[in-house]
Amino acid sequence: MIPAVRALARAAMAARPVPLADVQARAGLRTPFDRSYLVPVEVFAAVAAELTDRRRPGRPFVALCINGRRWFCCRSVYYDTPDLRSFHAHRMGPRQRYTVRERLWEDTGERQLEIELTGRCGAPVMHRRPLLPGDAALGPAPRGFLASVLDRSFGIAAPGGLDRVLETDCTRATLAADGARLTCDAALRCRDAETGRTVRADGGLVLVRSRTAGRPGEADRLLDDCGIRAGEFTPYCGGLSALRPELPAHPSRRVIRTVFPAAG
Repeated sequence: MIPAVRALARAAMAARPVPLADVQARAGLRTPFDRSYLVPVEVFAAVAAELTDRRRPGRPFVALCINGRRWFCCRSVYYDTPDLRSFHAHRMGPRQRYTVRERLWEDTGERQLEIELTGRCGAPVMHRRPLLPGDAALGPAPRGFLASVLDRSFGIAAPGGLDRVLETDCTRATLAADGARLTCDAALRCRDAETGRTVRADGGLVLVRSRTAGRPGEADRLLDDCGIRAGEFTPYCGGLSALRPELPAHPSRRVIRTVFPAAG
């Protein structure tokens, strides 16, 4: 088993399992602050063990559990315009940024269209629309949903020509506590929908996305104590930069080489 997947599974098994409704109630992230970390597996294991320790004071982190499973195969398809408007917007950092993707949870069969916006102070705002089996991710109804979200949030029209650009899959577990949520990904694989080229993440890294209801939380503090600093990395921008080296790097080439060693 890939070391990062093993560490993620152990962390999820150590925590008390709870359903999705409980995770959502605990986290309470209406306007979350978002930080991303590239965490070596040894550090992740130590930090997760402390956060999920049922003997620790207060309420330890719990693990999302659906149908008896605590980690899941998460597949995503990212959509962009032919000129990669979304990719370049994230690289340049304007306020009105958004990501359009389709999520598929292979273990449960759940599909949904997700539109992630960058809100005030850089806080992420998520809009989701369920997709039924056989639904086109960007059929007429989902396109109408996208247009409504962008008009209501930013006062802009939905872009034309959206198409598949990047496909990703990973093993994911979610840990949560009062006012905090950790999305933990291992074995990330990215595939260029245009060329079919694939890159795989370092099996010794766990990609951790920390969302808190305000200032940095306990997980952020523990990672900082271990010398792990928050950085700028997303599967879409990082994966596409690794697969298409002719594009301006986002994030830095150093970060890309750390996550995807085979990408050079």
